Amino acid sequence: MTELTRLSRSNSVEEVIAVLERDGGVIIDGFLAPETLAGLKSDLIPRMQGQSTGRDPFSGDKTRRMGALFAHTRHVAEVVTDPLYLAAARHILSKPVLTWAGDNRYETSPDVRIGVTQAIQIGPGQGAQPLHRDDTVFLWRHPTYGREARVQVMLALSDFTAENGGTLVIPGSHRWDDERQPLTSEAIPTEMTAGSALIFLGSTYHAGGQNRTQDELRTGLTIALDAANLRQEENMYLALPTAVVASYPEEIQRLLGWSAGANNMGWVEIDGQMADPIRLLRDLDGPVVGLSASR
Repeated sequence: MTELTRLSRSNSVEEVIAVLERDGGVIIDGFLAPETLAGLKSDLIPRMQGQSTGRDPFSGDKTRRMGALFAHTRHVAEVVTDPLYLAAARHILSKPVLTWAGDNRYETSPDVRIGVTQAIQIGPGQGAQPLHRDDTVFLWRHPTYGREARVQVMLALSDFTAENGGTLVIPGSHRWDDERQPLTSEAIPTEMTAGSALIFLGSTYHAGGQNRTQDELRTGLTIALDAANLRQEENMYLALPTAVVASYPEEIQRLLGWSAGANNMGWVEIDGQMADPIRLLRDLDGPVVGLSASR
């Protein structure tokens, strides 16, 4: 395979799912509305200038990273709730499980939660990141036999090219076992215009590419949706002030982890009962000073 499959806004969720299950990754051209892209760039790129670069080959000594994105821009909500992304992630991650409780056998399944939010800016002269799987954080074993841990989006805030560090992807590597080593010769650079997105599985080998340009920054925004029975990689409860979470719609609050879900993971005691933590946010809803109110 010499290039990643490309779809557009006119394609259905079912088509996105089919390519993800076949290849492990898909590019969606024109993923974002122009005004959303402009808002993200306006909110995030100036803040990136104050971020320090990484200190090891994996994080990149010429690469800036910034997390806690829901505290920096309201526009990120439009990325994570985009139907082509969220619906595809729920289909892939929320696989039902049959279990017994006494004499009753019932079906339950995890919802999805936001596991990581990060803006990533690769500077000129940055070498390629080591190829890796992002579900390694869960010590996930492969092949996954149809049960994935993560579906991730990498949104281009600037154009991604083979020269400036467009994300490297090995199509089909989501089917590999854990003994097979990924090779750079097998990886394909993601080339897409600003506002387009790469959606890929946590079991797919990928890496930040080498930036061989003299003066071009490659800026992307990544969000991971994970199965809600797993711990979130980014600690949202410490990264985001409770008042910030409360200022978002309930769907976002639940995606950020303020939900027990059908499998009752993450409950909190309220009035002596195991309760959904969303109840703790109900009285805090309102605007937050210092956080862009644009949507």
